[in-house]
Amino acid sequence: MGVAEEKEIVNVRPKGFGVRHAQTALLFFGMLFAFTMRVNMSMAIVDMTDERNEVYFAWPHSVQAVILSSFFWGYVILQVPAGMLARRFGGKVLFTISVSVNSLLSLLLPVGAAWGGWRLVCTCRVLQGLTQAFIYPSTHHLVSQWMPLQEKGFLATFVYAGGQLGIALQLLASGFLATSWGWQAIFYANGTLGALWSVTYMIFGADSPETSRFISKEEVSYIQTSLGRDGEQKRYPTPWLKIMTSLPFWAVIVAHCGQNWGFFTLMTEMPTYMSKVLNVNLKNNGILSSLPYLSMYLLSFVMGTMTDVIIRRNWLSVTNTRKFFNTIGLWGPAIALIGLSYCPEGNMVYAVVMLTIAVGINAGQYTGYMLVHIDLAPNFSACLMGITNFLANIISIIAPLVCGFIVQDETEPSEWRKVFFVAAGVYFFTNLFFVLFSTSVRQPWNEPKETDVEMKAAEIKEPEKSKLEAKWSRR
Repeated sequence: MGVAEEKEIVNVRPKGFGVRHAQTALLFFGMLFAFTMRVNMSMAIVDMTDERNEVYFAWPHSVQAVILSSFFWGYVILQVPAGMLARRFGGKVLFTISVSVNSLLSLLLPVGAAWGGWRLVCTCRVLQGLTQAFIYPSTHHLVSQWMPLQEKGFLATFVYAGGQLGIALQLLASGFLATSWGWQAIFYANGTLGALWSVTYMIFGADSPETSRFISKEEVSYIQTSLGRDGEQKRYPTPWLKIMTSLPFWAVIVAHCGQNWGFFTLMTEMPTYMSKVLNVNLKNNGILSSLPYLSMYLLSFVMGTMTDVIIRRNWLSVTNTRKFFNTIGLWGPAIALIGLSYCPEGNMVYAVVMLTIAVGINAGQYTGYMLVHIDLAPNFSACLMGITNFLANIISIIAPLVCGFIVQDETEPSEWRKVFFVAAGVYFFTNLFFVLFSTSVRQPWNEPKETDVEMKAAEIKEPEKSKLEAKWSRR
């Protein structure tokens, strides 16, 4: 039997559901619970400061703003170190630490608020942000280890879409929990569910197929062959200079920053726009508030499945597939924002439709620039995500400030129109840069050459590995 024939047999996809699907489900729920704890304060603080409640806090608006922003103080700081730690210790331990610490802090936060006031609440939120800095780098590392190229579009999208479903479910559930059992129930529910997930993931989760106790040899072989590797991933020193001078990587950075500018403009400013301009109070209507995120969640599966079909049938190269869906994810919302800026006064239906389209079609970015981190260098995908997420989240803080600078009169539609056009312009030009300069071809610095003789010998003995890498990484 020839070598080519052996490769085809080795790369046959195992029938039915496998351990990789179980890991995907675990990561999905981990992402979901992480995001519920990320956004729960924005809903809970409304009830926490309601003087009609038996237990409430008379915090002025300025203090509430500090509390709401405190999460991101910690979140931004550890992005790059989190990527390095994920490479060193694996994604499982950091993901577990993140969700378990967030769960513990959620359980303690109601008591902390009563004992230490807003300062202790801010401390808890900063600590939650610090540990949630591990989420995306750890997830990217785990995705690079577990998900075959032919299935990566759907499986990775399924994982990351958990965050959007978490936001939607939190918006839907918070009002019910607060009304029935008080605002404290929001934190207790989040903390309990997160703790249960942490225990489950510690038992059944794994850093890679090679370290899983439950996976079959056939599934390990299938994943390894698809990813172009043999055995456990080698550890290489991080080629910082080559990473930071890589134009395709800068294309990813630019796309991530553009995505965060538009997304956080929508997330933070739309309730004010709806209330002041359209006289629609979305903040108190959980169903309407959750519609954009539910649409993004559902559309992510459609786009993830389409991505896999396109790559599997060779309709487009991997590079062009990523560019195509990233264009849908960024230029689609840009068009919807322009449409939203000309919304007729008081037309709630039109506004909600435009907002739902703007957020929902943004799901294309999950199979766009997000996966290019892994395409470029799976060995350093966690580091790459840490770098881009660090810079992009600085943009997340800047975007609302720019909006506040532009909008002096919150009831004036023409001033909001400027905000929407700025966001649409950022979406357009950042994606244009991505389309022009990005690629999904695996970069030479993914496997840095070392002077060590043993490393060179290993490279010489693995010609077939290089061929497989070339096969799955070609445009």
